[in-house]
Amino acid sequence: MTPRPPSLPPSSDRDAGPSRWRGGTGPARADQAAIPRVAYHLADTDKVNFVLGNIENHIAGEGGPDKVHIVLVVHGPALSFFETRKATPDVGRRLSRLASAGVGLAACGNTMQAQKLGLSDLLPGFVRVDEGGVVRLARLQAEGYAYLRP
Repeated sequence: MTPRPPSLPPSSDRDAGPSRWRGGTGPARADQAAIPRVAYHLADTDKVNFVLGNIENHIAGEGGPDKVHIVLVVHGPALSFFETRKATPDVGRRLSRLASAGVGLAACGNTMQAQKLGLSDLLPGFVRVDEGGVVRLARLQAEGYAYLRP
């Protein structure tokens, strides 16, 4: 069976469509099957910069953004670091570069609800994961993504 890229979760609070995630929601092409797929899990506030650095290094180590599919799933306290009004300029710049490189940015819908956040409250590029961050991570693993929680 050919592995599939992650499908986007349904959301009424999402401003980015399936094209936001490299590969869309259809079956993977044969040339994409060999591309590593990695899901980064971020929940700890003290790891935000570390995880962003890991992703930057991962992309560079693979030879560029077209050589790896990465999804960053953020939930819990770490999500506050990506709020537009709280994010540092450095985090904003780094996240923008990662999003431009095709990194999927997923915000836990449960955390967003608990923190009373909408997508408009977060830095650009995020999609809302209505089923929750940990469920999304488990689904990505089932789809063949390597799971990393630095």
